[in-house]
Amino acid sequence: MRRSPWATLAVLSLAQFIVILDVTIVNVALPNIQTDLSFTADNLQWVISAYTLLFGGFLLLGGRAADLLGSRRIFIVGLVLFGAMSMLAGLATSPGLLIAARAVQGLGGALLSPAALAILTVTFAHGRERNIAMGIWGALAGLGGTLGVVAGGLLVDALSWRWVFFVNVPIVIALVAIVPTFVAAVRHSPPGPRTFDALGAVLGTSGLLAVVFGVVRAESAGWGSAQVLTALVGGVALLVVFVGVEARSAAPLVPLRLFNSRALSVSSGALALNGAAFLSMFFLTALYLQQVRGASPLTAGLQFLPMGATAIAGAALATQLVHRLGTRTLQIIGALLSVIGLLLLGGAGATGSYATELLPGLLLFGLGITTLGVPAQISAVSDVEHHEAGAASGVVTAVYQVGGALGLAIVTTLSITHVTDALGHGASQQQALVDGFHRGLLIAAVFAIVNLVISLATPQLRPDAEQVAEAAVAA
Repeated sequence: MRRSPWATLAVLSLAQFIVILDVTIVNVALPNIQTDLSFTADNLQWVISAYTLLFGGFLLLGGRAADLLGSRRIFIVGLVLFGAMSMLAGLATSPGLLIAARAVQGLGGALLSPAALAILTVTFAHGRERNIAMGIWGALAGLGGTLGVVAGGLLVDALSWRWVFFVNVPIVIALVAIVPTFVAAVRHSPPGPRTFDALGAVLGTSGLLAVVFGVVRAESAGWGSAQVLTALVGGVALLVVFVGVEARSAAPLVPLRLFNSRALSVSSGALALNGAAFLSMFFLTALYLQQVRGASPLTAGLQFLPMGATAIAGAALATQLVHRLGTRTLQIIGALLSVIGLLLLGGAGATGSYATELLPGLLLFGLGITTLGVPAQISAVSDVEHHEAGAASGVVTAVYQVGGALGLAIVTTLSITHVTDALGHGASQQQALVDGFHRGLLIAAVFAIVNLVISLATPQLRPDAEQVAEAAVAA
């Protein structure tokens, strides 16, 4: 049966849309979730981190499974898992159940996202049509992140926080029903041994989860407590074992030889820090807008929209300007814009004008994260063999997600500590929350400053249009 490639693209893009949507749609629902399920302040960030850690940690395994078992099959499995866990998250009656559902939902996303991309690259021949398809794919993914906060606000205000999860279910059911009609069954034949390296994925993700748990628990239990030290030491030990397993594996999920490339190593660090600054800022500001300034979920979502618009504009501009200015120059500009944006946001009070205290920082930060991210992605795949470009891009995409989760854990822990100290010294609840918001954004700004230093060390590349397109396809 002949299938329209553009119908296939529509199905794949809608699936990717809801995966990206779920990174942001939950943020504006966090205060309601915290109240309804009695989340503690330090555990609330797991609603975000559980999803991003499992998504990033198993992304490469999802790509390998799609290669070995068939992309359409893994795409459907990922969709079903994602939809089922969305339903469970919406029905959750305790913090533990919601966090567990979010974690497995992230695993579903890690299966379906690389499978969808693999189908897309096979469906469209290399050249103009594939570039157009990838442009649509990327635009819809970016739109998912931007519209997520508004959709979340609408659903929470009109119905309840549970609908930010329930909304995925009918979409998933519809997609599963039409996939056999519009998506062809394709299977790749990757060179080398046919192995999943599931051990590598489990070790790496478990190590990261243990480290994040240790950082999160440090605020309440103390950095020197047995629980925190056990989690941190155990997490680091698992990550060391993970590196050893990957070094000896005949078909590793993370080919360590890729990091012989200075461009890839530096870009991975830049993207991890970019993810840390972004997730931290998003999490803190969503709480600040509602708990300190009294905004409704919908109002908070709408107030994020300008940042989304400048992020999309920054990505488009960076793609056009990278030929002229070079990757290093754009990364430096992006890092500077991020630092300035975060510092401006860090000066906002409890009652000041949105237009003067928040909007300038949101606009600059949105512009900065993509102005840095686009050239970093291009640089990451510039210095590796063509047949390993997909693996390299998968690594930096995973690093971005993991960096975001680790950064969020650090920022949240130190912010909560500051709020607790302020309350202990007699500050009002509102002032303590403002102080914690300022402290968190200052730490996020430190991430961006470190990124500025890293950007100075990145190679200066001026890719042509074909190289930019190849990087977009690999991403």
